[in-house]
Amino acid sequence: MKVTFACPACDQPDAVLVDATHDWQCSACDHRQHFAAADSALPDCVVCSNHEFYKRKDFPHTLGMVILVGALLLSTITYHSYEKWWSWSFLIGSAIIDGGLYLLVGDVVVCYRCNAHYRGLTASDAHQPFEITIGERYRQERIRQERLK
Repeated sequence: MKVTFACPACDQPDAVLVDATHDWQCSACDHRQHFAAADSALPDCVVCSNHEFYKRKDFPHTLGMVILVGALLLSTITYHSYEKWWSWSFLIGSAIIDGGLYLLVGDVVVCYRCNAHYRGLTASDAHQPFEITIGERYRQERIRQERLK
């Protein structure tokens, strides 16, 4: 299982495999952290020991926006040229491409507290989609911690 996370000391992004127990050292600030081997059920986050996770699609948001904006620009140009069938074909085609990509990409499990992304893990029933109330609670926690610094 691969974990992508930000260094707790300097927020430098990094990724590690947590199939076995090992020590990690940040390349930017030399912060050290011990990672225990992650259980396949993922009861706790290996980075921050939090127990609340959510799942989402592992899809790059910029690619989705490029598809959407490209379809909107092409449909606007063809609509201005009175080619309405081309406009609709660009819009419907982008929706089909987007839906196909949604079905093809897998899920990633994310920790609410430290935003660590777990790839190569089969999401279970315990990993539900993002819940705004839980996310807001952790966002407020981060704000309080920053004010205390």
